[in-house]
This record gives sequence, C-alpha cells and structure tokens, in this order.
Amino acid sequence: MNTTDLIDAPDEQDCPEGNYPPDSPCFGKAAGRPRAADKAARRAALLHTAGQLFLEKGYSKVSLEMIAREAHVAVRTIYVKFGGKAGLLNAVIADGRARFFGGMENMETDPRPMEEILSDFSLRFLELISLPAFCSLHRMVVAEAKSTPELAETFFEAGPQRTRAELSRFFARPDIRAQLRPDLRPEVLPVFLINCILGDQITRLLFPITAPPTMDELRARAAEGLDLFLRGVKR
Repeated sequence: MNTTDLIDAPDEQDCPEGNYPPDSPCFGKAAGRPRAADKAARRAALLHTAGQLFLEKGYSKVSLEMIAREAHVAVRTIYVKFGGKAGLLNAVIADGRARFFGGMENMETDPRPMEEILSDFSLRFLELISLPAFCSLHRMVVAEAKSTPELAETFFEAGPQRTRAELSRFFARPDIRAQLRPDLRPEVLPVFLINCILGDQITRLLFPITAPPTMDELRARAAEGLDLFLRGVKR
C-alpha cells in the first residue's frame, strides 16, 4: 500500500461522523471517499486553522489534538498526511510562500533578462516578508527557537533554505553565470541578494509595526536592494 492509498483509505476520512458548523469544510459532506476538490478544500481549511492556532497561541502550546478538534479532522489524518506537527507547519509555510511565487515564471527557464527576473522576485519577496502573518511567524520562531529546536529547523527548511536553493539554481544557469563576476563563490550569491533586499527589515520585526509599507515603498526598497546587488556581482 502506497502513501496515496493510505491517505485515501476509507478509515482515514478527513470528516469523521459528526455534526459540523456551516463554516466547516465538512459541513454537509457525506462519509466516504472524498472528491479531489473536497480534499483540496479540506487541506486548505486544515492548514488555515493550524496556521491561525500557531500564531495565536505559539507553536509549543498547540497540540495536534487541538488542531484536529478545531479543524474537524482526525489526529491520525494529520499524522498520515503531514507526519506530525512539524510537517504541518512546513506545509503551512510552504503553501503561504507558494501563493506569492506561484504566479512567477520558473526562474530556471524564464527567458527574460536577468534584471527583470530578479526584479520580479525581489518585489514578491518583500511583499511576503512584510505580511503581518509573516512578522508574527518570525517573532514566534525567534521566541521559541531555543526551547523548541524543531520549530526553527522547520521554518528554515520551508522558507529561507527553499528560497536559497531556488536562487542557487537560477544563478547556476550558464547564461546567468556568464554575466556575473567569476571570482564569486556560487553559494554567496543567494545570501547576498536576500540581504540586499531585506535591508533592516528583520531588525524592524523586533519592534511594534505601526503600519505596513505601501506598494510604492516596497517597490522602492526592492529596486534599491537589487541595484546594490547587481553593482556588486555583475562583470
């Protein structure tokens, strides 16, 4: 039996017998093997519920039982689909990240000039890290990293590490590499780009945010950071 069979097995239903409120993804659903659209909606609802609980209560204070109760799913379902709480958090972060970069061309094959591709990435990246939810997530990770190492590891793997890997593949393209200084170590490029774009944004997260930046402000920051990066790395 493969993983897909296990997830879809009749005894692993996302909506066990019970009465559900109208806003639940299980409301009005009959027991049985769910359709693909229903499964996608239930997965999205589960991730939304888990994300809200993590941000409201803190990662270490949220149990799978709590998430399962709020999302109206079986605890075993979470284990089967995500492997546990860390896997669930990974999915929450990965899905949130995908919503921002999903509409972007694959950087490994995008035929546009390097400057245009990186400009698109830079603005999307700044939009993502400026979200109130991201700010709350980052603060949670900093606060609980020492006591809950799996939280910091999961956050890094699902977010920063994935972004660096995608940028590394982009900078490894022969046509892109030919435009960059040959003396630069490949592993330096993704980190340098992200740091140029970030500026002091991470430091700002330590303090109360009075108002989120406007799109014009984000565009200006992205352009300035990218200009600094390109001046340092282009041949």
